[in-house]
Amino acid sequence: MKIITWLIFAITLFLFASVYISPEYFQYVGLLPFFIPIFLILNLFLLVILILSWRKLSFLPLLALLIGYKFFLATFQIHPKNDEVVGLKVLTYNAHMFYYKPKSETTPESNVLSWLQDQPADVKVFQEFYQDNTTPSRDAVKILGKNSNYKVSYHIIDGNPKKRSNGLAIFSKYPIINDGKVFDAQGTNGAIFADILVNSDTIRIYNAHLESMRIATEGLENLEGVKENYRQTLGKLQRGSLARSKQLKVLLEHMNNSPHPLILLGDLNEIPYSYTYFKLGENYENAFETAGRGFGFTYNRILFFLRIDHIFSSEKLKAVQFKTHREVDYSDHYPVSATFTWEGFGKK
Repeated sequence: MKIITWLIFAITLFLFASVYISPEYFQYVGLLPFFIPIFLILNLFLLVILILSWRKLSFLPLLALLIGYKFFLATFQIHPKNDEVVGLKVLTYNAHMFYYKPKSETTPESNVLSWLQDQPADVKVFQEFYQDNTTPSRDAVKILGKNSNYKVSYHIIDGNPKKRSNGLAIFSKYPIINDGKVFDAQGTNGAIFADILVNSDTIRIYNAHLESMRIATEGLENLEGVKENYRQTLGKLQRGSLARSKQLKVLLEHMNNSPHPLILLGDLNEIPYSYTYFKLGENYENAFETAGRGFGFTYNRILFFLRIDHIFSSEKLKAVQFKTHREVDYSDHYPVSATFTWEGFGKK
């Protein structure tokens, strides 16, 4: 028992440390954080066993859990429900091109734009945003923008601007006084920003979609599928974490030079136990940790236990409400919203 306890303790600390190492320096480090929840549970189990056995070794799993308290905060929150708050409400959604077929017939695909149009968020950002200028019912820029009295910043990553395209979009009830691109990549990934004027305050909104995991989840639905796909899946996870670390460097440099308080929203394709998540957490606050409830899982596929859509903000901006809209079944992601306030909010 002594050897096992010390071994688990050592591995746990090594896993904790892995989130501070960039995949650029050690390419496989991005795979290690996936084991953190397992070892947190192991330490909890070991702590109970050792306490019941009156073993002095119980201090080791206890110490490991105390050192890893940040991972608990990133996993589960118990903030009170707070739906009636006043502030700047923002929403982020990986729309999956508005083509994902829902599980439930009560939320038909044709209603996705209607649901988004009805949402009261002041700022709505979209990844994998699909725009069809040839079909009025799929003219998302017009439906969610002009028809809803929102200003629009739309950056095309792929497609024909005059016909059909996809990319990243920011919609704002408040005036957009500046916008631009941070970076874009092949496919649907990239990052854009828009400065919005909220009364007398300027807030910078970032919309980011970092390198996708590209995991074929349909091949992981049974044991045989796992056996056949695990090597390929591990390879994709490793390559994805490396690409995201490089994209994060570009994004962080842009964010750190922002002249305004900022909110970063998007599909970062990173779990809360990752280099990207902890690197962002060094200078920015995570809205789930500040105002969330429960686990906040955002992925709508077989790997339902993933929280990979995030909202970070400058310390000046305080998140007072956070919600994962699990009632919405249009995409392979759930929309995520948060409400922010700050000193002087509402003053003109």
